[in-house]
Amino acid sequence: MKTIGVIGGISWQSTAQYYRLLNEGVARRLGGSHSAKIILASVDFHEVERLQQAGDWDGAATFLAGYARNLEIAGADFLVIAANTMHKVAPAVEAAVCIPLLHVADVTGAAVKRAGLHQAGLLGTRYTMEQTFYRDRLQDLQQLATIVPDERDRSTIHEIIYRELCRGELREPSREAFRGIIRRLVAAGADCIILGCTEISLLVGQADSLVPVFDTTAVHCQAAVERALA
Repeated sequence: MKTIGVIGGISWQSTAQYYRLLNEGVARRLGGSHSAKIILASVDFHEVERLQQAGDWDGAATFLAGYARNLEIAGADFLVIAANTMHKVAPAVEAAVCIPLLHVADVTGAAVKRAGLHQAGLLGTRYTMEQTFYRDRLQDLQQLATIVPDERDRSTIHEIIYRELCRGELREPSREAFRGIIRRLVAAGADCIILGCTEISLLVGQADSLVPVFDTTAVHCQAAVERALA
């Protein structure tokens, strides 16, 4: 079994789900008392959020690259960034180490294409929805088109993620807000929904959508388990 190096803490709420899903995935595959071999580097999310808000993506790249090198030295065979937004600095992380990075957009896009779907409604932080690093990767590697919510809905999603979900607060009005946004994306032509922030699945899931929902946390963990056991 390969050792999974996880850069987590972005936020710890979703990293806890990564740890659970990785171990459950290995246990299902191998049975008995098996669990995943994981080395976890959990960052202080406050430092990451500060760099994001300042638009200091070079600083964020240097910050995560340091953790990636530590995981490689500690014995990780490949890396997972337990977040979607911070894949903006994935190229710098990959350049800092000799072990591969399992990119969340790659495995999510592949899952959508396997399902025969072609136009995804993308939910995430403002950075993920408004910048091109994520959507272009889906388009270039998987020929997957994306639709993002309008400005008002993007603001609502971003605020719920940072002010509630990253702090472990799950509120029914926020769940209803997400349901409305999903309905509007489907009306705009989305044939599926990508939960492109690892915290969103704490609040909504398949039961909240009439079209297929792809939880990037679950998809990413499943792909990591497959790679670890390959």
